[in-house]
Amino acid sequence: MVWLTGWCSLIRWTRLSQWTLDLTDSVILCRGQARARLPTPVPRSSARPARSAPSRPGPDPAAMAAGVRLCAARALRPPSGSAAAAGAGQPRRRSRLRSGAQAGGVRTIVLNNPRRRNALSLPMLQSLRRDLLHDIKSRELRVIVIAAEGPVFCSGHDLKELSSEDDVKHHSQVFELCAEVMTLIQKIPVPVIAKVNGLATAAGCQLVASCDIAVASDKSQFATPGVNIGLFCSTPAVALGRSLPRKVALEMLFTGEPLSAHEALMHGLVSKVVPEDKLEEETMKISQKICESSKSVLALGKATFYRQITQDLDTAYKMTTKVMVDNLTLRDGQEGIEAFIQKRKPVWSHSQEEKK
Repeated sequence: MVWLTGWCSLIRWTRLSQWTLDLTDSVILCRGQARARLPTPVPRSSARPARSAPSRPGPDPAAMAAGVRLCAARALRPPSGSAAAAGAGQPRRRSRLRSGAQAGGVRTIVLNNPRRRNALSLPMLQSLRRDLLHDIKSRELRVIVIAAEGPVFCSGHDLKELSSEDDVKHHSQVFELCAEVMTLIQKIPVPVIAKVNGLATAAGCQLVASCDIAVASDKSQFATPGVNIGLFCSTPAVALGRSLPRKVALEMLFTGEPLSAHEALMHGLVSKVVPEDKLEEETMKISQKICESSKSVLALGKATFYRQITQDLDTAYKMTTKVMVDNLTLRDGQEGIEAFIQKRKPVWSHSQEEKK
């Protein structure tokens, strides 16, 4: 019996020793494989400092957190001394909002800061206003398309700019400029189309609602989630309340829950929903159709539409009756009628001149 007990103990000790050796071999093997992946073997004494040292100096975290604001501040700050000399003759940097090439009467403005989810920081809003107004009276400009890079169309305001409770002046500047841009979209004399391919939240949703037309991919979503972080989307509510039924708008504002692209279409927040691979084609199709009309007539019609929305029925009809009469005095008003009667294509002047 004693002999049997001793034999069992020996077996257990042998198995434990073998397991320990196997584990040790595995660790050694893993270390060996790790070393094998290194491009050049190095002595152990020099390898440790290399592992503990950073691979390369990275960007300053504070600068990354500030995003567009810091980039724009650097771009707008006048150079001095050697910096001015080094920068002589160089093009001035713009903020991260870029204006795409204008072709065939269509200007594309691209929100191009996907790392910050295309947030509407103060520099972004300033750039957007500048790009909307640039050469706005040109006869060559007929449509403006607002698009975005990345999976988020626009996340709304940059919360980094709003984190300080003491900077009331700056906060007022941000919200006032945002309101100016949203109203500017509806005041400029050319149609503005939002091309949405992704998530649009808060002031980003407000931007979509403020555009004259919105075309969205079927993967897009729209939300006003400010209530969930203690900042109610009061300014986005202005645009939503004028684009959506009251109960739909309030549910979005009270819950922060998103609308799918098809729900947004059903409730009137967007004009069309298409597959992602058809978004560019559909947006350009609408743009090109608009470009076939007279710019002066479209400008008159757009301004009249937004004026009559806030009027009572009688006032609206009285105002639009006068506009119809004024439209007939325009050179393009008469050109269109004559071309229709003569069964030919109209030749637009795109001017506000009256026919003599």
